[in-house]
Amino acid sequence: MAYSDDRKPRPKLRPNKPPYGRPTNPKKQFDVAPRRKAEPDKEELMNNNRNTELEGDGMRLNKYIAHCGICSRRQAADYVKEGFVTVNDQKVVEPFLLIKAKDKVCFKGKSVFPQEERVYYLMNKPKGVITTAQDEKGRKTVLDILPDKGKTRVFPVGRLDRETTGLLLLTNDGDLALKMTHPGYKMKKVYQVTLDKSLSGADVEKIQKGVVLEDGPVPVDALHFITEGSFKEVSIAIHVGRNRIIRRLFEHLGYEVVKLDRTYLGGLTKKDLPRGFTRKLIAQEIIMLKHFTGK
Repeated sequence: MAYSDDRKPRPKLRPNKPPYGRPTNPKKQFDVAPRRKAEPDKEELMNNNRNTELEGDGMRLNKYIAHCGICSRRQAADYVKEGFVTVNDQKVVEPFLLIKAKDKVCFKGKSVFPQEERVYYLMNKPKGVITTAQDEKGRKTVLDILPDKGKTRVFPVGRLDRETTGLLLLTNDGDLALKMTHPGYKMKKVYQVTLDKSLSGADVEKIQKGVVLEDGPVPVDALHFITEGSFKEVSIAIHVGRNRIIRRLFEHLGYEVVKLDRTYLGGLTKKDLPRGFTRKLIAQEIIMLKHFTGK
């Protein structure tokens, strides 16, 4: 259709409709689910209930054995009937015997206790701290700088020497600790290394091919220089976990390690974790460590 005055046709006005998805009646609102109250931690509740039972009327013996992580309650009842359990050094065959906190329970001759709540800490270890639960010389240990010191008994997984800084895992989960320190787990660790002199190209090739120390070869997953133009600072990734392995590797080639910092541990990093600080692992991180290898 042509227009004599060359004016364009006026666009049709759209009806004044409310924005898409918004109810036309202002009084009618979408149903909103009531906010759920935060649920208490299941494992914490279980531990509290367990302690209450032992300090109160008592806990059934088969239930006590099951909480020690040995077997199910049904299997525990069978073990008791078969004579594998003693209470206060006396053999018992009654699975429903009530156990109090002061009682000594043994299974196949060994004292057993209900398992504690599993805890997992990631520490950015500072320099000058010993990676051990207790030091005979009275030096400061990684347990001394834990924020919850003494609340839950934990131990370090693996080891960083006194002068090495960086990521360290502490837990009371023996199964996970055994898995992470086993060679078959192949847990990836990345270190930033500062040397006393520039690393030569020839030695880079030796490291990449695999240096053999007195306790075996040192397979290296990756090696590169951190800063362009500087050959004293390198990043090295390995999955072996022998004592002082990084320091011994460079000492074998004639270098002194001036500074050593672990920046990556099995998928965990130092993000938002300053030197000397510790945080608890979140659920996803715990699952990752338990179910994945080669990270």
